[in-house]
Amino acid sequence: MKRTLKEIADWLNLDLADHQDTIVTGVSIDTRTISNGDLFIPFRGEAVNGHKYVEQAFEKGASATLWLKDEPNPPQDKPVLFVEDAELALQGMARAFRHEHQAKFIGVTGSNGKTSSKDILASMLSPFFKVQKTIGNFNNQLGLPITILNLDEDTEIAVLEMGMSGFGEIEFLTKLAKPHYAVITNIGEAHMQDLGSREGIAKAKFEIILGLGQDGILFFDGDEPLLQNLVEEQPELFSKGFGFAPTNDLVATAIETTEKGSRFTVSGEVNGEFFIPVLGKHQVKNSLNAILLGKNLGLSEDQIREGLSQVSLTDMRMQLVPTEKGILFINDAYNAAPTSMKAAIQFVQSTSLRKDKWLILGDMLELGDEEQEFHEQIANVIDEKEISRVCLYGSRMKWLYDQLKLKYANDKLIYTENNYGEIIDYINHHAHEETLILLKGSRGMKLETILKSFE
Repeated sequence: MKRTLKEIADWLNLDLADHQDTIVTGVSIDTRTISNGDLFIPFRGEAVNGHKYVEQAFEKGASATLWLKDEPNPPQDKPVLFVEDAELALQGMARAFRHEHQAKFIGVTGSNGKTSSKDILASMLSPFFKVQKTIGNFNNQLGLPITILNLDEDTEIAVLEMGMSGFGEIEFLTKLAKPHYAVITNIGEAHMQDLGSREGIAKAKFEIILGLGQDGILFFDGDEPLLQNLVEEQPELFSKGFGFAPTNDLVATAIETTEKGSRFTVSGEVNGEFFIPVLGKHQVKNSLNAILLGKNLGLSEDQIREGLSQVSLTDMRMQLVPTEKGILFINDAYNAAPTSMKAAIQFVQSTSLRKDKWLILGDMLELGDEEQEFHEQIANVIDEKEISRVCLYGSRMKWLYDQLKLKYANDKLIYTENNYGEIIDYINHHAHEETLILLKGSRGMKLETILKSFE
């Protein structure tokens, strides 16, 4: 954005006597990443008081700062806006800027695949529009407003990821962002401990429709009965389902995997063959909402095909990583839940990339009271005829280990609660040039640590 401090003060109904013409070109809550022209927003918590870093923010190029009215010793002769609550002020600024912005806004949520879908969408559309997207995990009540306020004035498409852990959070985000289009990638088991059931998760994700305008469109995983039921309860909602079932508005079939990516055929609202330089049947599904959105934004099938062929994902999402030893890793270690873990395992079992296929799996977190059952059930997906060796890491993976002992000999299956070194040594002793290794676990398990020993 590019606004004067007076304009921002007006957004927040604040009085401003001095420095009215100071130009603000973005916002920041972290002096380590602040840019010239940013408005610094200091937060005050139990452990850290951001006001202590205001002077440093100005030294690094901030053009102005917020300051809580009850915080003593504000800076003198500096552009300052005095507010009651920094978080509410941030959200108020984002709400006002969103109201003035002319871009098409796309909101993306789901249990798994939010970031991949966001990346696929942004990559596919970028050759034809000026596109900006959520960076990193800026997808909550602080991150989404920051993302909006850092949009360029001439951005044409804004792809906004929306995360949550409980009811009401997606509703807040979508009403702030007011997307023209909304995407629900799928319903899994993440946040089961907070939402109680998959039905609860579906209802929480479905809150995204509450911010849609009258002409807004929901694109949703049409293979998910829970979402189908919720859509049917909203007869006035304009929606399009995507997936593998023939009842969807867009259906993917004939999926083929190469070392360069995935080729597939679609039918329905768009027809033809497409390619994405990304591995996995679940990533093919994530590309279907991009195809539908591309069509609704006016792209031709050839343009959609061209855009998809250039897609790139954030690291640690089905990322192929070759090594000097010839071992090929699939780094899918950014996060994990039962649905995404099963999908990744099924891909490895079906691929012909390498003959010797391994799994390195870490704990799945935030699964609530049923976490033992969810871990044990992964054993039903693993085919010992396709997967030659399994390495398990984390206290919860002991449950899966106990199940897999019935399938695997001792030298083909190892378990460690907290020692990456054991798995690294095992790889060094047994992996070779025909070995393909999947790394999959929740973010807190940091399985990419194992990969660093081989890069």
